[in-house]
Amino acid sequence: MEKKSYLVLENGQVFEGKSFGAEGDVIGEIVFTTSMTGYVEALTDPSFFGQILVQTFPLIGNYGFNFDDFESKAPHLKAYIVREWCQEPSNFRSEGNLDTFLKQEGIVGLYGIDTRQLTKIIREYGVMNAKIVSSRKNLAAILAELKNYSIQDAVKNTSSKEITSFNSENGTKRVVLLDLGAKESIRKELIKRGCEVVVVPSHTTSEEILALNPNGIMLSNGPGDPSENTEVITEIAKLLEANIPTFGICLGHQLVALSQGAKTIKLKYGHRGENQPVKDTITGSVYISSQNHGYAVDTSTLPKYAKERFINANDNTCEGIDYQGMPVFTVQFHPEASGGPRDTMFLFDRFITLMGGN
Repeated sequence: MEKKSYLVLENGQVFEGKSFGAEGDVIGEIVFTTSMTGYVEALTDPSFFGQILVQTFPLIGNYGFNFDDFESKAPHLKAYIVREWCQEPSNFRSEGNLDTFLKQEGIVGLYGIDTRQLTKIIREYGVMNAKIVSSRKNLAAILAELKNYSIQDAVKNTSSKEITSFNSENGTKRVVLLDLGAKESIRKELIKRGCEVVVVPSHTTSEEILALNPNGIMLSNGPGDPSENTEVITEIAKLLEANIPTFGICLGHQLVALSQGAKTIKLKYGHRGENQPVKDTITGSVYISSQNHGYAVDTSTLPKYAKERFINANDNTCEGIDYQGMPVFTVQFHPEASGGPRDTMFLFDRFITLMGGN
């Protein structure tokens, strides 16, 4: 029997839907993604830590679940909302269905609501807190709880806990990957290009990283408010002084800017999806990119040697920075692009070249 479930938004609006996946009441920051595919990658992306994710594409789960596509060992989001989920997926790679996966991982699901209307509300009011509940009783108490909720210790809860090395068959360059909530695809792309990848936890000091004798440093994506990571920002500033080729992605991009005295701002509803256009300010080329972030670097606060390389073609926010006089560049979007598109994969090659590789 289908069970009713309700979504209560911080602004007081309530949606009635049906429960799937795990049962229970759950609170989080509600965001939406415009991706048409890649729901497995989205569900396992650590950058969704503490959030309730809404899929704007109406049918989710039609090609099932495949564990090879995971971006982390387990989901970090709070809940998952879709218009409709497919109970009988059809794909030769499928290893199960969406409902079963959510139940196994303890992720609350909600379906049967107007996700188009919900997305329009988030776009108008901005990102807000929300709660999925089994009863609409005590609405006043729920709204009070929503006003006090905030995501805490996001990076600490998604970063790896120990140092791990991954060797490629023909590894010639050692890259230290600072795990701030890293997607698996970043490591895989580096290994494809002949790198030995040493993944280190977010609390690793600059001295410990430099002691590993890296040819390059990769600063990963991750969740939460970038400005809260004060200790990590301090260590990144020290790392950049060592003049080692460095590539930052998403949160890594923001933390490098913060380490150089810039500031970040929270976007109204963020950029989440696989269809975000970014423009190269030097060549004029426009690429379609995969993105998942709620904050951006405030370019008006950048030092003079930090030059904006990419901008978002929709709202002109900062999407990439080249640091002149330093072997450092960063991007806000995801060049590893799992599950697509792959327009900006060349940035990994740029990083290899910066390390003196072929």
